[in-house]
Parts: sequence; structure tokens; C-alpha cells
Amino acid sequence: MTRVLDINDNFSVRSHEPVHSGKVRSVYWLTPEDSRRLIDERGYNADADASLALMIVSDRISAFDCIWHGENGLHGVPGKGAALNAVSKHWFDLFAEQGIGKAHVLEAPHPLVWIVQRARPVRIEAIARRYITGSMWRDYANGAREICGLPIPDGLTQHQRLPSLLVTPSTKGVLRGLEGVPEADDVNISRWSIENHWQSFGFQCIEDIARYEAMLKRGFEAIEAQLADVGQLFVDTKFEFGYVNDAEGQPQLIYMDEIGTPDSSRIWDAEAYGQGKTVEQSKEGFRQALLAMAPDPDVLLNKNRMPERQAYACATTLPASLLMEVSATYLQIAETIMGRPVDVPADPRAEIEALIAEELRL
Repeated sequence: MTRVLDINDNFSVRSHEPVHSGKVRSVYWLTPEDSRRLIDERGYNADADASLALMIVSDRISAFDCIWHGENGLHGVPGKGAALNAVSKHWFDLFAEQGIGKAHVLEAPHPLVWIVQRARPVRIEAIARRYITGSMWRDYANGAREICGLPIPDGLTQHQRLPSLLVTPSTKGVLRGLEGVPEADDVNISRWSIENHWQSFGFQCIEDIARYEAMLKRGFEAIEAQLADVGQLFVDTKFEFGYVNDAEGQPQLIYMDEIGTPDSSRIWDAEAYGQGKTVEQSKEGFRQALLAMAPDPDVLLNKNRMPERQAYACATTLPASLLMEVSATYLQIAETIMGRPVDVPADPRAEIEALIAEELRL
């Protein structure tokens, strides 16, 4: 039976800094000596002095900013981490082939492991929307006719295709003291606010605002086109951007984090949509299941109730069948996208430990 990797911040790695562990991934920053050695030995296209990290993805599942667990000690979704890494790498490779842009990933030596170079992040969640659904629909149904400074026409219905692709950025982290920018994480911002405070958002120059928007739109359209070929609709997604120095030491705007995955995107079955139904091929189905089973769904939707939400998530043991349904969704959409099954490690911890000690010598 395939094992779930739920704890990924306790591997023995010669780290240069404390391990950074997020909701899903943990990052081990390597020593300068190991970074230079790997760049040389493995021929990475990176600045010789680039800082590298080992990024290990877990099988944990988060939703509504909480980590969820299931019965029978199931603290994750089997195959989820491998599916996320495989799908992201597929799109990163496509973007490179089409000349759309490069990514922070230098190599994927294991289904749950990336070797990445340190990027200087742009502090924006770059969101693109093709259909009106989710939080945008909830705001629209409550009377909102503007999002991120963009006007939204009257008369739209839930799940309708929008007249054009919308770029609706939000904050990544808390930025303080900026006019027009709420001091909160993950709140909508306008392009006007970004232009007024481009340095605070981490842009190298004001012209890069248009560059990130172009990379967002081109990337969205590239994924959308390939998904259409396999009967899927690309509904909305989130990209993240940052800067690295290339092999000549010049700053370069790149993609980072993950792209086009069931975690960061909504994907719908095209045939079902044509029949008036929405069949989720992403984490949105899990979110809807959580809302349906919650005694008070507002706890999951209201950001002002985060302490209650965290307590509810900790106290709630989900049916194992629900997590296995999520597993099937992730593995199936990944196979549909890539045209081959996901390589799911049978014993992820042992395999990663061997990779670190024997091949990478870290």
C-alpha cells in the first residue's frame, strides 16, 4: 500500500537556514558550497552563486487555510504530492518550450522533490479568471459590480464564461502603510495600487507590471489550450512570480511555486459544462464537501472567524472515503493532462532519504 508523506520538515539535510514549512511544501536551503557543487555537477542553467534549495512536497491537504485529516490515521491524500509536482513540472516545461517564461525549478530528481533556486518574490497572488464562480460569484451575488478596480457587467449567472479573461490580483502576505492596499493577506488589490507601490510589491521596475500580466495571460492561455484538447475547461488559477539571476547574472522575471494544479486552479469537465453541469476536476470539490458537512459553513467562509475555523479543522476527522475521492480526482486529472499515470512512490520517506544521502550527498 502506498504510504502518505504527511511530515516533510524533518529530513536530515545540510541546511544553510532553518527549514521553511508551508501548508504543503517544506524548503531546505542548501549551504553555498553544496549549491555551487550541484550547479557544477548537474549542469544547472543558473548563476554560479545562486542559492539552491531542496523543496519537498507533502501529501497534506489544505482548504480554507486549514490542514485537514481523516480517519484511520490518514493525514493526507495518497498521491496528491506527486500529482502536484508532476502537473506543475509539465506546465513549466511547456512554458519553457513555448518561450513564455522560465521557472524556479532546476530539476525534479524524485516525484516529491524539486531542486529550486532562490527567487526574490513578487508579493502578489496573480489570479486569472475565465468564468464567474467561487468567491467572485459570492461577491457578485451580494451586489458587487467591481473587482480589483475592474467593472463587472450586470446580468451574469453563476459559472458563466466571462466576456474576457480577468486579472484579479491579491496580496501575498501583509503589506503595511500603503495607500489603497488593505493590511491583510489574500485581499484584492487594484492595478492602480500596484503601480503606485511597485517597489513595495517587489518589482524591479514599473514596466515589469505589464510583463507579469503578459506572462500570466500567456501562461493561462497555453494551459487552457492544452486542457481543451483533453476535454477540460480552465476556469481560474493562481500564479506566483519572482526574480532570479540568470547564468550571466542578469535579473529575470520567472514563475515560481506551482502552476495549473488541482490545488491552485479550478478545472471543469467540458462535456458536463455543455450539459449545464459543473464537474470539478480540482480541489474545489473537496471545498464544497467541507462546506456541505460543516454545521455552520460561515466558519469556513468568514475570515474574521479564523480561530473558530482552526479549532473546527483540528477537531474534525474526515471520512477516509472523502480523502480517497480527492486522491482519485488528483491522479485522474494529472494523467489526463500528462497522457500518462503519475509516478506515486510506494515508500516516499525511504526513497527521499536515499536520494539526499546517496545521489545528492546532502
